Amino acid sequence: MTNITAYIILIVAVVLGTASNGFAKGAQGFTLLVPSILTAVTIVGCMYTLSLVMKTIPVGITYASFAGLCIIATTIVGMYKFNQMPDFYTIVGLVLIIAGVLIVNLLGKAN
Repeated sequence: MTNITAYIILIVAVVLGTASNGFAKGAQGFTLLVPSILTAVTIVGCMYTLSLVMKTIPVGITYASFAGLCIIATTIVGMYKFNQMPDFYTIVGLVLIIAGVLIVNLLGKAN
C-alpha cells in the first residue's frame, strides 16, 4: 500500500471514529438500541481501517494523526449537531493540536 492510500484510509478511520463519537452521544449511555448499534459498528470499522493504515505508517504517527484529527472533527460535529460552542481556550488548544498533527506528519520521522 502506498503512503497516499494509507492516508486516504486514515481519513476514512477519522470519519468512522468521529461518527462513532456522535452516535455514542446519541446512544445516551447505550440505553437506545439503534445509536448503540451504530456506535459499535463504526468503532469496529474505525479500528479495522486503523489496522490497515498501521501496515504502512508507523503506529505512533498513525495514532497521533488519528487522535488529533478525530478531536478536531468531533468538536466540529459537536458544534453543528449538539450546539456545543468551544470557548477561546478550547480553540487555542485545537489550533495547537492541528499544529502537532502537522509537525508529526510533515517533519517527524519514526522508523
